[in-house]
Amino acid sequence: MTQYIEDSAVQAQLELCKKIEEKLKEIYGEEKPGFYIQTLGCQQNEADSERMAGLASLMGYVPVNDPEKARLIFINTCAIREHAETRALSFIGEYKHIKDKYPETIIGVGGCMVTQQHRADRIKHSYPYVSFTFDTGALHLLPELVWGAMNKKSRRFVISDKYEIAENIPIYREKPFKSWLSIMYGCNNFCSYCIVPYVRGRERSRTPDAILKEARELVALGAKDITLLGQNVNSYGKDTGGMDIAQLMREICKIEGDFRLRFMTSHPKDASDDLIAVMAEEEKVVPHFHLPVQSGSDKILKAMNRRYTAEKYMGIIERLKKSVPDVSITSDIIVGFPGETDEDFEMTLKMMEEVRYDMVFSFIYSPRVGTPAAAMENQIPHSVSSERMNRLLKLQDEISLERNERFVGKVLRVLTEDVSKNNSSMMTGKADAPRPIHFEGDSSMIGEYKNILITSADKYSLRGEIKE
Repeated sequence: MTQYIEDSAVQAQLELCKKIEEKLKEIYGEEKPGFYIQTLGCQQNEADSERMAGLASLMGYVPVNDPEKARLIFINTCAIREHAETRALSFIGEYKHIKDKYPETIIGVGGCMVTQQHRADRIKHSYPYVSFTFDTGALHLLPELVWGAMNKKSRRFVISDKYEIAENIPIYREKPFKSWLSIMYGCNNFCSYCIVPYVRGRERSRTPDAILKEARELVALGAKDITLLGQNVNSYGKDTGGMDIAQLMREICKIEGDFRLRFMTSHPKDASDDLIAVMAEEEKVVPHFHLPVQSGSDKILKAMNRRYTAEKYMGIIERLKKSVPDVSITSDIIVGFPGETDEDFEMTLKMMEEVRYDMVFSFIYSPRVGTPAAAMENQIPHSVSSERMNRLLKLQDEISLERNERFVGKVLRVLTEDVSKNNSSMMTGKADAPRPIHFEGDSSMIGEYKNILITSADKYSLRGEIKE
């Protein structure tokens, strides 16, 4: 049963924001101090950071793009792989000089990494300039933690004993036309390689009423691209016995407005025919299905505790392609899982050739402390995993180019998202398919739809020109 933090408790934290704002005025006058959030990891972390930003704004801080100019810094960490934790610790180390230069700066570390006791302990003892840590179940406590730091109270390191949903936390979206909408939190799957159930708790679905209310608000504020988020969105409603993901999406599609609806991430064991039907029948639902397979070998899938076979996965793909002929399919694949043989890996390559993924997010297996896979025998040498990864990337590059070339000569409706990082005279955006599209333009177009004639394709992106 989903548990909620009482509205009165959330309201008390929001009231505390007013006290913080008053104190900031005493210190800084009318010139508001800045806040900066370093976000690592998945889209759920990005959505969490928007709530952190909403609370920071309510406290009286303003967003800045340079941590040097911030007097409140949050590092929102990830724990999915060792590399992600190493990066987080590197950022925390880099910010020491800011604290040394501006002692009034408050530094807080949140997210999945500090939900692990050994990581919270390391920050406590090795990074004395960090004022507090807050795990994924304690985001609503940020005003209390900041207030304590401002008043020189003892450092706090929060690890929740239960995970609840806090509604009505303010949200600051830098790009309101492109919005994350969390519909559930946590995971019940316990894949043998994954730390998520241990750092985000069990599955908890928000009520349909709360989600629909937020969706209407997003559309009213100009949202044109909405992505429903969850560690496994396909499980939405199973913990409450209520509306499922397919029914929820149909209700959201009834909202009047010019917007597109996406969802991620999905688990194949819960990918229903009803969900495929929604994609086929609802015009607002983007024909893109992210369906992580992880491996093409039944032996490895069983060792991963994925609870489906390669045959069942391919059955979903076949039904999806039949119902949505031009669907874009993306996936996650782990290379070098313990016990993976050359034969197992060849099965993964064969599946890639059969499915023809538009894009694959591939990772070399990284042991996570506390997961069953970390203790498995037959850990694969890095040299072997790297060689396999190179082969996988080469194959996927060929497939991605082939998939992208199908758009050349077509006119796509593209939502302009930003100025290109590599060329200030170029804009970048996305259509329904999950790849960036580059075209000439200027920043006044950001947040607008443009009809783009696709003139060329490479393995990572498309290029085009505006067609009025």
